[in-house]
Amino acid sequence: MAVTIKECLQLQLLEMEMLFSMFPNKGEISLQDKNALSYVQMYLKNIKEGLPPQIEYSISVDIDEPKVKVDLHVSLPHSYPHSAPQLFARSNALDRQNQLQLNKHLTSHISSLDLDELCVCAAVQWVRDNSASYFQNSNVSFETAPKEKAVKITFHRMWIYSHHIYRQELKKKIFDCAKQLNLTGFCLTGKPGIICVEGLKKNCEEFWHVIKYPNWKHISCKHVESMETEGNEDKLHLFRTFEDLQFQAHGDYGLRNDYHMDLGQFLEFLKQHQSEHIFQILFGVEGKHSDNQVHD
Repeated sequence: MAVTIKECLQLQLLEMEMLFSMFPNKGEISLQDKNALSYVQMYLKNIKEGLPPQIEYSISVDIDEPKVKVDLHVSLPHSYPHSAPQLFARSNALDRQNQLQLNKHLTSHISSLDLDELCVCAAVQWVRDNSASYFQNSNVSFETAPKEKAVKITFHRMWIYSHHIYRQELKKKIFDCAKQLNLTGFCLTGKPGIICVEGLKKNCEEFWHVIKYPNWKHISCKHVESMETEGNEDKLHLFRTFEDLQFQAHGDYGLRNDYHMDLGQFLEFLKQHQSEHIFQILFGVEGKHSDNQVHD
């Protein structure tokens, strides 16, 4: 009897290999016990004496018309294929009556096949070929079938003020970090230096942590705008990319490295991006129009 069981288990592993080749994508086949196949292999190699757990799994079968999925649940007795497998098909888009009919006819089809032959692949094919009519008769509409809930995300926009930003290595760090974290916004070089980053909250917070440490002392996060949204946050972005922002300096500073930015031009830039209110938050004074420019 033990030899017969081993022969059956060898055939079960062979069928599993065929199924994994038919359903190669992650999640298409889900083992109830992820170690079940390893236990069977150890039993066949006489590493373990006791019978391994039965192989139980589900297969996600795509139905072409209508576009739905059927989960085929499979439980294999140790003596399969010399005894019949336990099969059960279910779908959220099927009402109870049609699901019962589908399984009744699936069981009838499997019973008509020759005993001692592997039949799970045949069951998968039958489900693919014959499920459509049960969905057409079902009282569950495909539009109201359960859908994945939209994931809520927190969108962040951080306004960062620095006494100055000059050094090329610091600018490179800022731009590299923004790119890696998929953030948009800008970096205004000079005195003062202003950085705006926008994107996922966790990415903005990571950006702030990276650029602030270990030794950037004259920098502060002046303001944070935060909002929750579902799905795509693109519509919340004020900036399409992460820009290198530079304006003409006030006065003739030549090659000196302590020039003050023309904040009137910066105010105009903020207006163009619906952010005029930020000017007062950053500098503590109300912004004026470009014909009456504000200086640092």
